[in-house]
Parts: sequence; C-alpha cells; structure tokens
Amino acid sequence: MAEKILSRRGTHTVYAGDLAVVEVDQVMVVDSIAQSFIQRMQQDLGATPKYPERVSIVIDHVAPASTVSVAQAQKEAREYAAQTGVRLFDVGRGICHQVLMEEGLARPGWIVLGSDSHSTTYGAVAAFGSGMGATDIALAAASGKTWLKVPDSVKVTFSGDLRPGVTAKDVALEMIRRLGADGATYQSIEMHAGDRFTRGERMTLANLCVEAGAKAGLVVPGGEILTAYGYDIPDWVYPDGGATYVQRIDIDLGALNPRMSAPSEVDNVFDVAQLREELRDQPVDQVFIGTCTNGRIEDLHAAAEVLRGRRVAPGTRLLVIPASSQVMEDAMADGTLLTLQRAGAVLGTPGCGPCMGRHQGVLAPGEVCVSTSNRNFIGRMGDKDARIYLASPAVAAATAVMGRVALPEDVLGQGRWPDGPYLEIWRQREHRRHPAGQVRAVHGGRGRVPDVRVPLHPSGVRRGSAAR
Repeated sequence: MAEKILSRRGTHTVYAGDLAVVEVDQVMVVDSIAQSFIQRMQQDLGATPKYPERVSIVIDHVAPASTVSVAQAQKEAREYAAQTGVRLFDVGRGICHQVLMEEGLARPGWIVLGSDSHSTTYGAVAAFGSGMGATDIALAAASGKTWLKVPDSVKVTFSGDLRPGVTAKDVALEMIRRLGADGATYQSIEMHAGDRFTRGERMTLANLCVEAGAKAGLVVPGGEILTAYGYDIPDWVYPDGGATYVQRIDIDLGALNPRMSAPSEVDNVFDVAQLREELRDQPVDQVFIGTCTNGRIEDLHAAAEVLRGRRVAPGTRLLVIPASSQVMEDAMADGTLLTLQRAGAVLGTPGCGPCMGRHQGVLAPGEVCVSTSNRNFIGRMGDKDARIYLASPAVAAATAVMGRVALPEDVLGQGRWPDGPYLEIWRQREHRRHPAGQVRAVHGGRGRVPDVRVPLHPSGVRRGSAAR
C-alpha cells in the first residue's frame, strides 16, 4: 500500500528503498511546534504556504495555554493563520488527528504529514500519514511536496473475533509487543483486518504503529470505511495479492485477553489479570482517559458503563478529556459526561491534556498512573520517577473505581463486561449512519476472559527475552 500511494502521488512507480518526491495533500502543524514552523517559513525560506488550503494549524498540545510564553506562541500561530489563510483549529476544537479526521482532511490514498509523531493515525483510512519535524513540515508547506525513502512493508493479519472485554487498544498493544519497540523502524505496517473494526478502532491501531518505529501504519479499507463516511476509495489503494513484505505477523483476535503496557516502554506488554495480582497492593494515584489513542465517543461510553452509579476510589484522581469538541458534544447529548462527572471524574478541555506532561494533570515523583494514551516513557507525563501503565478505557475506568489495577469484571461482577445503554446508544447512532450493518460493537457481549500466565516485571524493570 505504501508503495502504491507514494507512486500515485509522485511522478513514477517506486518501490521500497527508492527515493520519491511526492505531492502532499495535507500539512498539519501543532501548537508546540508552530513557532519553529513559522520561523522556518519566514526567516529561513522566505516563503508562504503554496497551497494554504492544504495547511492546518491545531492548538491542542497545551490548550488552553499554561504559561505566558506558550500563550505568546499560540498568539503568533493565530496571527500567522490569519495572514496566510491556512486553517486554524483553536483551543477547544480538539486533538489534531481526531480533528483532521472529523473535518475530512485525511482521505484514502492521500499523503498527510504532521508535526506530531502519531500522524500515523491517518492510516486508519488508508492515508499515508507520517510525522516530521519543523523544517521538513515547513518545506512541505512551502513547496506542496516532500521527499522520502519508500519504506519496506510489514504485513499484520488479524483473524478471528475479539472476546468480550477485549478492545482495539489491546490488539494494538499486542501488535507492538510482537514487533518490539524498534521492530518496524522506518517501515510501513500494513494491517489486514477485513471488515473488522470501526474507524475509531482503526485509528487506535494506526496510532500505535509509531511505537514500533514505523514510518506509517496503513489499515486496508473495509467495514464502515467503505460505507459510513463518503470516502472515495480508489481501487489502486489496495495491496496486490503478490505484494512483498519484509515481515509477516498473524494475530488471532480470539486468543487475546485485555492487555496493559508497564513502565517504561510501550512494548513492555502483559496480561492485565496478571498485573492485577502482582500490583494488588499498589495504589493508583491517577487515571487518565483521553488522547488521540482513546478519547473518542466509544471510549467514553466504555468508561461510563463501568463508572455508572459508582464513585472513583478515595485517593485516586480520574481525568477525562474528550478528543474533540464533537466528541464532547456527543457525550453531553447522551448523558455520558454527566455519568462520568457524578462518578468523580475531572473533565478537561478537548485536547491532549497531560499526555505530554506539560499541563492539566502532570505526575509528581513516585506517583502511579493508568492511562489510555500511547506512551509511558520515563518523564512522559511529569516527574521522571512517576510510573505510567497503558490500558483500554474500560480497564482504566475499573482501575479508577478500585483504586488499583483492575478489570471491568472486578467492578461489574464476575463474567460481566461493559454492554449497557450508552454503548447501545452509540451502536444505534452508528447503524443509522450506515444501515448496511457494517459496524460491530466495541465492547458488546458477556463472558469471562481466562487468565494467561506470562512472566512479569510490573515494577518497570525491562523484561527478558523469555517474556517475548
């Protein structure tokens, strides 16, 4: 898929290892890099965007501004957008990747470059999305083009059906565990899922690809991508039957249990049931539900089903930050936010929140956080001595109620998983959008997930090869 997209957006057919100059369909600039981007454009290049309609500035990483210097940088971004005519998504609109997807600024076969490493997210709709620094982003905006080496491709094939309680986040974490933190460095991870997974779930899968070092993460179009959003999906975007891959991985979805990434590497992945036992005496100080990985409406629904009629444990803070204003409005309309707030959640402005450790809930020394985000590196969300565990929204919500690592069944009762009115509201809404019935329930069904015994180092010590 990567070779096909780069060939179409370039001047001739290219293959893995070739250098390609390609047209860029969308350039995305986040607030944390906007000042550097503007300096490159004005001082180094002496240029303005060649196609202003192809450039978007999103104020999301530190929104609202936390310091005077941040406020000044954001002011300059607003002024630059007004002067040049590029799009501006200001404070409160939401996280860049969620916003561009909602606005239709990432489409099948497109090339979308962002000044954020998780720009691989756009591969959810078969767009070649990749993160770049301020200089490369400025050059792309000034010329409408970029150059890159065509990456090799890794094929990941999903088979079977998810068990109740297992989510796309668990699938993504398992994929990263299999590949390793550098197992797909400067490669394109091509995911074959058939009609499985909603757009939001595919965004979660593509989002995590960069945590294996990938240049891009592409999900082969299927399911609701074909019917729900009005995408014009060209036949050429699909991979050929005889395509060449440098690595192939098969993942049986029916064999997966809820997963959790332990400090301080994303590929340090274990079974939640095992971490629950190993960390039974470890209080969790903060739970964070949100980010470009898991801040969508179906994620908030899953959390609300666990939290409905319950309270966050004493001594534990629960932060919930929707990925966009649209997500927040949907959660307001169906009562999800009220459920979360009554449970004791602190609701934040749509945006990145504390994910990058600059505001809205940074961690103190020694604190433990369970987060639905995508990174748990040392110092990622605050102090270097804080510890971050990555999990799905349902597991995060159960942890908030119990005050320690927990599964939803610990809160809802043995053998039960989130499947209540909010999820039913979401399913009905999705089916109204595309009555062909392509959407599958995110957390539907009941049943108990059996334990899987794996070697553990939940304290954050890097596991040995035996745990692979």
